[in-house]
Amino acid sequence: MIRGLVNYLDDRLGSSSFLRRALRKAFPDHWSFMLGELAANCFLFILLSGTYLTFFFHPSDATVVYHGSMRSLDGRTMTEGYASVLQLSLQSKVGLLIRQAHHWCADVFVAAIVVHMGRIFFTGAFRKPREINWIIGLTLLLLVMGDGFTGYSLPGDNLSGGGLRIAYSIALSIPLVGTWLATLLFGGAFPTHDVTSRLFPIHVLFLPAAIAALLGAHVAILWHQKHTQFPGEGRTERNVVGSPLFPNYALKSAALTMATFGILLLMGGLIEINPVWEYGPYDPWTLASPAQPDWYIGWLEGALRIAPRFAIRLGNHSIAAPFWPAVVMPGVLFAFLFAWPFIEQRFTHDDAEHELLQFPWQNPGRVAVGAGLATYIALLLGAASDDVQARIGQMDIQTIAWAYRMATVILPFFAAAIAWLVCRELQRRHAAGKPNRVLLVRTSEGGFEEESIPTP
Repeated sequence: MIRGLVNYLDDRLGSSSFLRRALRKAFPDHWSFMLGELAANCFLFILLSGTYLTFFFHPSDATVVYHGSMRSLDGRTMTEGYASVLQLSLQSKVGLLIRQAHHWCADVFVAAIVVHMGRIFFTGAFRKPREINWIIGLTLLLLVMGDGFTGYSLPGDNLSGGGLRIAYSIALSIPLVGTWLATLLFGGAFPTHDVTSRLFPIHVLFLPAAIAALLGAHVAILWHQKHTQFPGEGRTERNVVGSPLFPNYALKSAALTMATFGILLLMGGLIEINPVWEYGPYDPWTLASPAQPDWYIGWLEGALRIAPRFAIRLGNHSIAAPFWPAVVMPGVLFAFLFAWPFIEQRFTHDDAEHELLQFPWQNPGRVAVGAGLATYIALLLGAASDDVQARIGQMDIQTIAWAYRMATVILPFFAAAIAWLVCRELQRRHAAGKPNRVLLVRTSEGGFEEESIPTP
């Protein structure tokens, strides 16, 4: 069938040469190269499931009185958007399944990008000539996080309303443009009746379109530059050893797509996530506790929870406390990550093009930096659930907050030092070569003698 299609197109477009080369293009067989494809599958699932949800969700903050199947909320005043989410979740045949699978997919989507970017960072896949794709990948991560946040902020429940109130406060804290930005996004002093109508097009149109455009650019550059690969027998800076696009890689890719969709639907059907009917409609005067955001926003909330209340007043203007942990800290962090290929190039004086990856132990400095950053983010993520930990451990929440403050200052350096030492030890062992194996030889007297033989 494929051959027939190629012949059909070649007769009309003269494209057989390109298609034949494309179908024989080699893809590395290592499993880690499928992480990016997992993220692409999640994006496709997000689009399909999100399209279904738009048939039922009403993006409106107009108030209605609820008289649906959830008896505990009967007679409550709520937004039309929240009422439509309740109806979708509780009265539509597959509405809850698709809504939960859509939400799970957003979490998996971000996780796939983070792990994919981690593989690229620790193996040096961002080095020349792939700096542009590193920047595109980080931008995609930010866009996907933004799309996820705007998505779970849409239902109008008390948890999402609390998150939006925090986001509004963060926007206001930005010097000079904060008030303008908050008004643009929220339509005035929060809560307003324009929030959902403004978030909805951002969530379903602008951010997905930007993600699709950058994803296309990412794949086009990847196709032009070809894949990197791990060092090994027969692998050089000039070739790619792996499976051809058709049929080997295409079959693996199709299997991964079906597995991704199947697992997401299973998660949507079997594992509860974001039960909006338990939170109730948003009320500006109350906030549920414990309240946990999705994991990819948790590190920012953790920073807000443990950061000292540090505000600066300059004449008639002030810089509010949320500005430092919610704007400056992530801004500095991502600026550092965007610039990392050029920082490493500056310090190593390595301006050569690389097609072969490095094993992490081959670059202790990079691994130390990555381990320190990963530890810092993990601690902030832990701090985002300090209320849960205080409840479970029957501890004072301020004590936990102070523990996290001290840990975020000390432990990243400790983790970086450990990672650096481990890499140096691995380098020493590789430099010394593999130890010989011991062969036991039976003697004529019935005993054994040891014989040292090289390790293959």
